Amino acid sequence: MKGKGNEGVARKLFIRTYGCQMNFYDSARMADVLAPIGYVPAEGPEEADMVILNTCHIREKAAEKVYSELGRLRALQHEKAAQGGRLVVAVAGCVAQAEGAEIMRRAPNVDIVLGPQTYHRLPEMVARAHRAGGGGGVLDTDFPVEAKFDHLPEQAAPQGASAFLTVQEGCDKFCTFCVVPYTRGAEYSRPVADIVAEARRLVAAGALEITLLGQNVNAYHGEDEGGRARSLGWLVRRLAEIDGLARIRYTTSHPLEMDDELIAAHGAEAKLMPFLHLPVQSGSDRILAAMNRRHDAAHYLRVVERLRRARPDLALSSDFIVGFPGESDADFRDTMRLVEAVRFAQAYSFKYSPRPGTPAAAIQDAQVPDALKAERLAELQAALQRDQRAFNEACTGRTLAVLFDRPGSRPGQLAGRSPYMQAVHAPLSGQALGRILEVRIERANASSLAARPPDGQADAA
Repeated sequence: MKGKGNEGVARKLFIRTYGCQMNFYDSARMADVLAPIGYVPAEGPEEADMVILNTCHIREKAAEKVYSELGRLRALQHEKAAQGGRLVVAVAGCVAQAEGAEIMRRAPNVDIVLGPQTYHRLPEMVARAHRAGGGGGVLDTDFPVEAKFDHLPEQAAPQGASAFLTVQEGCDKFCTFCVVPYTRGAEYSRPVADIVAEARRLVAAGALEITLLGQNVNAYHGEDEGGRARSLGWLVRRLAEIDGLARIRYTTSHPLEMDDELIAAHGAEAKLMPFLHLPVQSGSDRILAAMNRRHDAAHYLRVVERLRRARPDLALSSDFIVGFPGESDADFRDTMRLVEAVRFAQAYSFKYSPRPGTPAAAIQDAQVPDALKAERLAELQAALQRDQRAFNEACTGRTLAVLFDRPGSRPGQLAGRSPYMQAVHAPLSGQALGRILEVRIERANASSLAARPPDGQADAA
């Protein structure tokens, strides 16, 4: 394949992505940005001319993983140089935003460090890195969020039957444990017209399902064509009008932003899937206040009740942090009571880990011992896994519409997602790939479902 670079030969790009769905969206758009200057996908770093590590800064040890990977890439850079070539290494995303100068200091083999709001300038950075010839890195961690979306290429590589679309970035909530406001910046919502146009392009390229992304996605307030600010609920209904789009999802949400229009959309819009990720973090009002979540447990439970009234079959997932500074046994018991009350279909739970630069990291005298964190996490996860298994088992014998978008783990098998985001495996031929099929759930596993086409045949094509 010929590229458009100065050499006339395609250069190969490998992107390793850590973290959330927005990082995966960003990685895809970085590939789109670099395609016009001749970069095509590589299968792995060994065959690449450029490697980008697109990083998360939310989870524990994210930075350490990056430095470990950079050490392995240094050896590849030496091998490439010995053969007369060059491997350009870039670090992107939230770790890059938070620790850009430190990355440059600790890993001088890094050619480019760029924040999540500057990847539209990647071609310029690559040119600067090549001009420098390894003699100095390029650091760009500004916050021009509007400019990024204005300058991204209109045509993007197809994402397949299930696609991501960023509609909102940044966060103004300033939870005391979180670095997002510092790495992604203030809340910004893309204009409605831009989102609709991108959604139409994704559908034209084969997408049946679109997941709307944002750090605080239900705080969306983008302007419509008449200059009026619109909510996420309104946007969902607008996107549902697109012919060929069968499913709409959104993530990640904040309980304070579940307004009447969005809750009503869950009841009225059939294309909006009956699954919602709504992080609560803790069931203790005291800990929620220390986290600066700006809601209490009762508010969260009222939101859940209203959502389930609007859409009785709605399934919920959430995030939990155990061992937040100052968390007592009583606080943890409050969390367990909330779990018992809601019965989540899925959930993510973690031990608290201090993130540098966040207010919670400065609370030195109230840190919970790691052994106690581990004990609480094990108890919480046992309850969450019990509820997830119960939800999955309740699907046994039902017929569910599943979007099959990837090969299964075994030959003659495809995998996909149910309306409730469960992984579903079924004996289907490749002709069923990229289709939504009605399948009968035969068996529930801890984190997935096994299914067959209702007619019992292995080929639904």
